[in-house]
Amino acid sequence: MIPLEWPDGARIGGRPLPVVPDLARLRAERGSRLRSLMEVNGVDCLLLLATGNVAYATGATAPAADAGRAALFRNVAVVVRTDPYPHVFTPVPEGAPPELPSDHVHPPLYPDLAEGMGALASALAELVGPGTVIGVDEQTHPMLARLDGFEWIDAGAVLGAAKICKTPDEVACIRAAQRINELAMADVQAALRPGLRQTDLSAVLLRRLFELGATSNCIDPIWQVMEPSKELGPWTVHGDLAFPTPTTDRFLRAGDVIWNDSGISFEGYASDFGRTWVVGSSRHVEATKRAQFRRWRDVVDAVLAVLKPGCTALAMDRAAIEANGGSKPWIEHFYLAHGVGTESAEMPLVGTDLGEAFDESLEMAPGMVLVLEPVIWEEGAAGYRAEDIVVVTDDGWAPMSDYPYDPYELAP
Repeated sequence: MIPLEWPDGARIGGRPLPVVPDLARLRAERGSRLRSLMEVNGVDCLLLLATGNVAYATGATAPAADAGRAALFRNVAVVVRTDPYPHVFTPVPEGAPPELPSDHVHPPLYPDLAEGMGALASALAELVGPGTVIGVDEQTHPMLARLDGFEWIDAGAVLGAAKICKTPDEVACIRAAQRINELAMADVQAALRPGLRQTDLSAVLLRRLFELGATSNCIDPIWQVMEPSKELGPWTVHGDLAFPTPTTDRFLRAGDVIWNDSGISFEGYASDFGRTWVVGSSRHVEATKRAQFRRWRDVVDAVLAVLKPGCTALAMDRAAIEANGGSKPWIEHFYLAHGVGTESAEMPLVGTDLGEAFDESLEMAPGMVLVLEPVIWEEGAAGYRAEDIVVVTDDGWAPMSDYPYDPYELAP
């Protein structure tokens, strides 16, 4: 991995952005933020099951697994407001961070099984006692049916407020994840040629990711061949473009327009990579496709021109629409931009179907990380899609991705 320097003066909360994250400091600051927000929201304890939330609260790692296995062999976190350290219940105790006291690392719990309710109830009773107000991010069916004696509330008010603005060390982790992803994607693009299968591209990417130091792969890599018109593509209930579709062993042909998307994890933080490639392009594309890229660039530049602390999501929407000639430059069921952190897509979400009132209420703040992913579509000529990551700083924004836009930005 090749570290990149941040732009001069890029700061969050007056603190410079590090190239290499201090993981112990990162975990301590996350814990302090969680406990402070628990106090504000009247929450005595958090019981967390979702992978990203557990990683955020505890810093504990676990091997990546498919959804079925992850539910049975997941880490579980319990955060007590008056305790400076979180508790983690885990089948892989070696994944606990080194500063976590040994009496805070426990054998696994099984909240997805009725047989696991006794152990879960005993653990909670020992740590906080009956009648405690407990914030939960997920409630399994056995928890709803068999776990009594506690007051359950939604943990979203605590977790959402804690995670939406990143610390400088969190930003450094996301940038490291993105750098690994981009370096691996460079190898994939170099290998791209007619006759390869989509799954061949996945093999190149996944091998290289772990050689470069990725912790896990978060997203099944997408190499979607975009048809020149919506009519020729998959049918959708919303009438807009179908994206993403699953990767298969489809052979790639010269001239195929590929929208790709991938995401990996580094120290619990996700990346998000997206570009448009043309198979067998010889590094050049025709004028129509280059014009699509220029429109995409105009939209992104218009959004970045207004992006700074205090800017609303609605202002970003309007800047993007104006730059695209008055029409919305993103897919109906997606968004103009989304956050990234311990999840591949998290708040802030810009341009969703939550509506203008929501976007007007959402103001950008230092530490918010945004993945900008407008889409330019033209019937008969496929389209252009890419993703760029930026972080909102104290006085503007700073780039977190720098992968080129070949072959679109090259002269004919």
